[in-house]
Amino acid sequence: CHSAEEAITVAQMAREIFGTHWIKLEVIGDDYTLQPDPWGTVAAAQTLVREGFAVFAYTTDDLVTALKLRDAGVAAIMPWAAPIGTGAGPRNLPALRTLRERLPDSVLVVDAGIGAPHHAAQVMELGYDAVLVNTAVAEAGDPVAMARAFTLSVQAGRLAHRALPMRTREVAQASTPMVGVPFWHQGS
Repeated sequence: CHSAEEAITVAQMAREIFGTHWIKLEVIGDDYTLQPDPWGTVAAAQTLVREGFAVFAYTTDDLVTALKLRDAGVAAIMPWAAPIGTGAGPRNLPALRTLRERLPDSVLVVDAGIGAPHHAAQVMELGYDAVLVNTAVAEAGDPVAMARAFTLSVQAGRLAHRALPMRTREVAQASTPMVGVPFWHQGS
């Protein structure tokens, strides 16, 4: 949809026709990039949540928009990794990391821009709840094998997140410190 009003009307019609209160909300602000309209998305989400919908809101990786969607009571915040259908992978990992850190109790699902299994693993390692993948599987030479690869990468990313990966450093640090550690020589 291209406006909050249009999205609300479509959601109401979908609930009537399909008998569900679940709705994936996409208010598109730019037809070229398919970038969401943050103001329209938040406005539609507020109304739809008040009307009893479980809203799954597509957005960018903007923290302020995500906070407003959380405050509106959406069921899931669905930031993009990159524009829809690009397969570019996470263009702004620090922003996605910040969303997870600042919204620890929110359901976060990366919704667009995932092109390869390692992209899915990256966002799952950040602690995301899921990734939504379409084009990367649909346009693969072997979609069944690609779907399996994504399954394994999501599992690996989730496991890595739970295993608490080491923190990255800006400078080198020996894995085995040498200072203050005696050397033992065979036969000494």
